[in-house]
Amino acid sequence: MKAFFKGFVYAFNGVKYCLLHERNFRFHAALMIYMFGYLTVYDWFEVSRAEFAVLIALCALVLALEAVNTAVERAVDLAAGRERSVLARIAKDAAAGAVLLAAVGAVAVGLVILLQPAAFRMLFEYYKTHLYMLGVLALSLVLTLIFIFHGSKEQELRVDGGEQNGKV
Repeated sequence: MKAFFKGFVYAFNGVKYCLLHERNFRFHAALMIYMFGYLTVYDWFEVSRAEFAVLIALCALVLALEAVNTAVERAVDLAAGRERSVLARIAKDAAAGAVLLAAVGAVAVGLVILLQPAAFRMLFEYYKTHLYMLGVLALSLVLTLIFIFHGSKEQELRVDGGEQNGKV
C-alpha cells in the first residue's frame, strides 16, 4: 500500500517539475485556469455538463501531453548526450507535434463551445461598468505573464542525470 501512495508522490513531483520548469506547461495551465474561472464564477456562457466535461478532458489531455513531451525531451537528451542526432531531433519534434495537435484541437473545440457573442457582450458590459475589475483582470494578466515567462529557469542538467548548477 505504501508503494501505491509513493506513486502519487512521484506523479505530483512530475507535475511540479513541469510547472516550475516548462514555460508551455505554465502557459496551458494559466489559460485553463482563466477559462474555468470564467465558466464557474460567471454565468455568461451557456455550457452543458457534457460540454464542460469535454473541456476538462481536452485541457487534461493537453497538459498530460506537455508532461509526456517533457519526459521524451529529457530521456532523449539523456540518451543522446552531447551528440546531435537526427533520430533524437525527430523524437523531440514528434512529441512536441503531439502537444501542438492536441492544443489546436482543444482550441477548435473550445471555440465551437464558447464562441457565444451574447456571453462576450455581457463580459464586455461587466468590465465597462466595473472598471476596478478590469484593473484586477489587467493585474492578474501581468502576474500571469510573469509566471509564464519568468518562472523557474530550466536548470542545465548533466548527461548522467545529475544537476550541473543548482537543484531541481
